[in-house]
Amino acid sequence: MISIIKILSSMSERIVTGYKRLFEVRLLHHYWLDEGASLFDNLSESRRNKLLLLYDARNFLSVAPTKSTGEKLRGLKAVFKTTATGFLVAVSKTTKIADNEIFNFVITATDPAFFNYTALTLSKNRIYEIHHPAEDKIYRFKENIPVFSNVTGASRGAGADKTLFLSKEIPGSDPADKAEFLNLSSGSLLQLLSSQPAAITQQISADAASAPVFFNQHDFQVLIPPPELTGTPPKGIYLTDGIPDQVFGLISIAATRPSDTDFSCTSAGVAKQSCPVFHIRFRNRSAYWKYLNKNTGATVSETATALPITFTGNAGVKKKPGNTPVKVKFENDTPTERITKIYTEIFE
Repeated sequence: MISIIKILSSMSERIVTGYKRLFEVRLLHHYWLDEGASLFDNLSESRRNKLLLLYDARNFLSVAPTKSTGEKLRGLKAVFKTTATGFLVAVSKTTKIADNEIFNFVITATDPAFFNYTALTLSKNRIYEIHHPAEDKIYRFKENIPVFSNVTGASRGAGADKTLFLSKEIPGSDPADKAEFLNLSSGSLLQLLSSQPAAITQQISADAASAPVFFNQHDFQVLIPPPELTGTPPKGIYLTDGIPDQVFGLISIAATRPSDTDFSCTSAGVAKQSCPVFHIRFRNRSAYWKYLNKNTGATVSETATALPITFTGNAGVKKKPGNTPVKVKFENDTPTERITKIYTEIFE
């Protein structure tokens, strides 16, 4: 992946003399970057370069520091700047930063169609408001919100070819896996097209070690509620004053990671000479393409396998779907039961 890093680095905006980047985060969505069935990372360098020149994450996502992190950045006289590929934070070359410092950022989706073309967004995101009698306090939670962190993130490659991801390592299969979950299996990267048991899977890459660490189900944070508070969701986040209800995800960047210093932002208390560049990769949705007669609504045909939905290119041989909502089929046509198919309707 080193060639991708070189391309992206050439696109980064420069910081004024006396400042250097503390870290950079790249938000790369494969709906916009994959070309039909071809994974962005497997395209030629010239093609990747062209797609990145047209790419702007600010068209569908917004990232901002939390209230407390904004105060920290102002105290450090740091620069927070969004870019076409994500955002960066820069500080003075002499700014001292504590090893245990943490910077938090809120991701919100600004494109109404974002949830139509983004995988792993079928999970419910309900907001819970629960009274804690022992404290006479209302706690607010939002379920199934991912937390991306350089403390728990995984990597691919080594040395100059090492790419740092803020997602946790993609897990192996689990009997409780749901539709769109990702798995590592015998060296391959798989995605579920239906829920367990007897889930249908598709192979994203035969060599998972060369594929990105996509946003996956392990990024949903296990929620640890206050003692004696019941009824909280099993996975989610606290909704504090600095986190809006519409939050899609949180990014948490620690100054240091002792277990893997490549993920650290500082060395001896100051920004490293070469700052870490972190990736968050969003997987585009795959679905069965179901063709309907535009006049009668009758089914004409359906693809034998699920195909990826992308802005560029066409994974099929007929008209491709747009970014309209996908539909799901439930076992026994009961919404409380397992998902057996994800499909999109195309009128022709």
